Amino acid sequence: MKEEKIRKNEFWTLVGIPSRGEPLYRAIHNGFSYEVFEKLAGISGLEKKQLAKITIISPASLNRRYKSGSFTEVESDKLYRYAELYKAALDLFEGNNKKATLWLRTPLVGLGNKKPVDMLRTAAETEAVLDFVGRLEHGVFS
Repeated sequence: MKEEKIRKNEFWTLVGIPSRGEPLYRAIHNGFSYEVFEKLAGISGLEKKQLAKITIISPASLNRRYKSGSFTEVESDKLYRYAELYKAALDLFEGNNKKATLWLRTPLVGLGNKKPVDMLRTAAETEAVLDFVGRLEHGVFS
């Protein structure tokens, strides 16, 4: 069976999030739609409950967002951090969803034996993972 790949330039369109700049900032400030959450879960191969747990959105909040149709600014920022991290992993593995998802769930020596998905609690931790991905892409391992 052929593994599904996402081309580098189509991820943000598939998820329904602007890739950068003022449109992205506005989307985060206004709150992502619940549809963005569903698409992000689907693309990354997670159940909605798993994505909510990874992005630290409580089950009660997730239920409220389902009913209201949109997330808060803070929750949207958390979802964006996950999307950014997932996109970086996809790029690292040349669009291979399965490999990207596995990598995000694997403890890595370069991250102090933490799983990349466990480093979304703060912007600083997320940035550390993104920096690590950049070093891997450029062959810098220290």
